Amino acid sequence: MSGRARLSWGRTAPSRSPGPRPAQGRRLARPLSVRTLAAQVFVLQALIMLVIVAGAAAVLVAQDRYDAEHNARNRSMAAAEAFAHGPGTALALRSPHPTAWLQPAAERARQGSGVDFVTVLDPRGVRLTDPVPALIGTRAQDIGPAAGGESFTQTFHGRPADAVRAVVPVMDASRRVVGIVTTGVQIATLGRMLGEELPMLLGAAAAALVVATLGTALVSRRLLRQTRGLGPAEMTRMYEHHDAVLHAVREGVLIVGGDGRLQLANDEARRLLGLPEDADQRPVTELGLGPVPTRLLDSGRAVSDQVIPVGDRLLAVNTRLTAPYGGAHGLVATFRDTTELTALTGQAEVARGRLSYLYEAGTRIGTTLDVRRTAEELAEVAVPRMADFVTVELLDSVLRGEEPTGAVHRMRRTALRGVGAGPPLQPVGDLIRFVVADTPMAAALNRGKAVLVPDLHTAEDWRAHDPGGAQRALDFGIHSLITVPLRARGVVLGMVNFWRGSGSPRFEEEDVAVAEELVARAAVAIDNARRYAREHAMADTLQRSLLPVGLPDQDVLEIASRYLPAQSGVGGDWFDVIPLPGFRVALVVGDIVGHGLHAAVTMGRLRTAVLNFSSLDLAPDELLGHLDEMVTRLDSHTAGPEDDRAPLTGATCLYAVYDPVGGHCTLSRAGHLAPAVVDDRGRVTFPDLPLSPPLGVGGHPFEAGELDLPEGSRLVLFTDGLVEDRGRDVDEGLAALRSALADAGRSPEETCRALVETMLPAHPGDDVALLVARTRTLDPSRVAVWDVPSDARAVSRVRAEVSRRLDDWGLGDTAFSTELIVSELLTNAIRYGSPPVRVRLLLGRTLVCEVSDGSSTSPRLRRAATTDEGGRGLFLVSQFAQRWGTRHAAQGKVIWAEQALDHRPEPDPDVLLDALAR
Repeated sequence: MSGRARLSWGRTAPSRSPGPRPAQGRRLARPLSVRTLAAQVFVLQALIMLVIVAGAAAVLVAQDRYDAEHNARNRSMAAAEAFAHGPGTALALRSPHPTAWLQPAAERARQGSGVDFVTVLDPRGVRLTDPVPALIGTRAQDIGPAAGGESFTQTFHGRPADAVRAVVPVMDASRRVVGIVTTGVQIATLGRMLGEELPMLLGAAAAALVVATLGTALVSRRLLRQTRGLGPAEMTRMYEHHDAVLHAVREGVLIVGGDGRLQLANDEARRLLGLPEDADQRPVTELGLGPVPTRLLDSGRAVSDQVIPVGDRLLAVNTRLTAPYGGAHGLVATFRDTTELTALTGQAEVARGRLSYLYEAGTRIGTTLDVRRTAEELAEVAVPRMADFVTVELLDSVLRGEEPTGAVHRMRRTALRGVGAGPPLQPVGDLIRFVVADTPMAAALNRGKAVLVPDLHTAEDWRAHDPGGAQRALDFGIHSLITVPLRARGVVLGMVNFWRGSGSPRFEEEDVAVAEELVARAAVAIDNARRYAREHAMADTLQRSLLPVGLPDQDVLEIASRYLPAQSGVGGDWFDVIPLPGFRVALVVGDIVGHGLHAAVTMGRLRTAVLNFSSLDLAPDELLGHLDEMVTRLDSHTAGPEDDRAPLTGATCLYAVYDPVGGHCTLSRAGHLAPAVVDDRGRVTFPDLPLSPPLGVGGHPFEAGELDLPEGSRLVLFTDGLVEDRGRDVDEGLAALRSALADAGRSPEETCRALVETMLPAHPGDDVALLVARTRTLDPSRVAVWDVPSDARAVSRVRAEVSRRLDDWGLGDTAFSTELIVSELLTNAIRYGSPPVRVRLLLGRTLVCEVSDGSSTSPRLRRAATTDEGGRGLFLVSQFAQRWGTRHAAQGKVIWAEQALDHRPEPDPDVLLDALAR
């Protein structure tokens, strides 16, 4: 600013009034002392320049010496290698008189290469040539590596002269050293070269010193003229006073020149008057100050404490003429803000703005019952009105919907928002640890209230947690922090941090109350969202726990499934896939009346019952009969009309058992829709199977139907939600289902996807359970059957045939255990059962041995006494088999034992010996 440049605070212009002034008397002595000081400074600067130039010259001399020695090494090595590798050198060394041949050649090489000597030595180091003939025949020193075939350069000190030399071996065609060549430049020669260059270097240094001295003198003279004789201390004091008036004084100061232009305005005057950035040197009439202050400043008259309005302020103005003091006509004015009422009104406006902001925050935070979204809404509300950056950390237990734990020093960053991109703060998803006890965050958690850090540059406790990250944040411009614990019901849920960056003022104490109120409102919304998430997760977990978690491993059916809840939420439809002994698989689909949590609980009770009954390996109609009895018994214990539990009566169920040996399927249904069967050509049928009443009705027997399913057939089991809704009856739905299934090339997974896309709306009104199974049959070569007469002598024959079949299957290592199992089971069937007796081996992912007879009596495992002759057979079977059991057939029973092929159990020898010894 030109006005600032011309202002000389601390100087006094010559007075027009008679009589000397004390300030003028002091100024008369200043020029002499300043000139003396300037002369001293000039001498000091000249000495410094002399030292610098001398140092530079010494460095240049040292560099020249180094360069000369380096060049001498390179030149010597080049000359030595050229002479040593010359085409006639090795031949001359093997001649009877090598000196006669080599001495002239060495002299020519020395003169042509510019080195001081070229000397040829024999392998022992004896000189054959030398510029000094008297040295021929003498031995050279320090050439040992060259005799071994190594070339090198060195600075040699010794006789005949100190030199920088290169030593190169001369080798014949067989790589044998036949001589040595040494070339070099004497140290004295290098000294003469440096001596020739030294006057030029010293001359350049002297020229540089003269130029620097003249420049210093010119600069000192110009500086003395520009400062008008003021010394450094006086100049420093003057500018300190100048900056204090411009920036530190909290009263506006404004100077107007005699031409009506603004000469100077300090910071407070610019703030009070609202002056533009380019106000300097502009006429006061063009500053937009309003009519009253413009007229006062343009009048050139002195006033005292005149109150004038400027914008929304009332300013007390004092003006004085500068002519008696500043040496030129002009006006200096001071302004003081006396608007106490305006200040109070401003405070009220701030309070009203904060209330409005908090009200707006209350309407924008908590619009969804989602914990993460609520945290993001808090950050969105706070930026940019409250802070430049906001981070929200929540406990992992809160994010999962669980009750907050006491481990509050480990939180997950859930939300991050800022006015700019890429703040150096940990991203969303990072785990935040408060491991340093005296950080602001840890202090806020311990106190349970907000902590203010006005200036992060001086906050050493904040830096202690992550010094590197703290420095990056400071470099980014972040400078102020308010950290607030997020608490609800007296429990810590997380932490909220408000940050301000460059361009924003520091946080003040008034901001802390707003931050705490904002966080308190958000905490209630987050806690409500957490509770809702917990309840929703509980219902969802219950529903998922009651349905199958994946499908069991088995090889006879390729299965795909779908469960689609109704639009209202949790329902009561279910399905199940249950592996049975003998590679058979049970398929179950059921439907509970009603919807909601009680329907899901009822479904879980029925599904558990079906799983338990299936473990007994009952026939489908018999299993549904037991299930019906259970439903009737449970419904009879219902408390009464006030009990809101959903009844079990009216539930439907379809139970099917598929046997891969022959592809036979047995089905029984209680009030449920018949399945669809799709053959390998894509033809769809709905088989006519016996239909029994829904579960719990009672009084009616259950019947079973039989189906033969060739390999590649698809069996589709479903609930009524797939084919029936408000706008479509069952017959229309079955027709649509037939059309949707008529495709021979689809896999079960593709079939499920096609049925969901074509048969169901986006939000079905009823829940749907769908199960699609494509059949596989067991290869006949993996099935072996023997009809056994009721004669104990047939056991050994069957055992031998079983062993041969195992060898055919490549299972010879299982022969011992399998023969033992067959022998024990077949002996029991012949001894205690009745005809017909049959043995069947099935080979799949396991090896299954089945022994059937016509008796319905089931054996049981027991510990035989020492006096018993038998009773140990089933114990041995249980030791060698992975599992075993009994199932009842239409006539008689089947005892089966299953062995794993990959890891067979090894029976405990001690247990076997103990059992056999009894």
